[in-house]
Amino acid sequence: MRATSALGAFGLVLALAVGTAGTTPVAAACKKFGFEVNDYGKDGPTRDAIALLDKHIATWAKEQGIKSYTVGKKDVTCELFLNLLVVDEHTCRAVATVCWGEPSPATPAARPPRPAAKPKAAARPVPAS
Repeated sequence: MRATSALGAFGLVLALAVGTAGTTPVAAACKKFGFEVNDYGKDGPTRDAIALLDKHIATWAKEQGIKSYTVGKKDVTCELFLNLLVVDEHTCRAVATVCWGEPSPATPAARPPRPAAKPKAAARPVPAS
């Protein structure tokens, strides 16, 4: 019986999280993209992974009708796939986050910060001498 109530409480928390997730009016969105290349050497697959990631992002944005987007820092990781003594083969993966759209002015992140109010001097009683 206890397991059922624990699952019920978890379901309620999950339903509340899902129900409130879509209530914030934000027009900006981000998505993580990656592209993997397997080739001889290490420099070639690194360059190819970055170039093909850029091409993939541009194609995806065009298909989605997104005209303006920003690409975050591109991280490239390479792992040795095959070592043949004379040449080696690496698998390199380039990953970047792409964001598009503008945040709505109603969102707190889009509003400029308010200037800090100057603290007022507190009136203190003067001790009698």
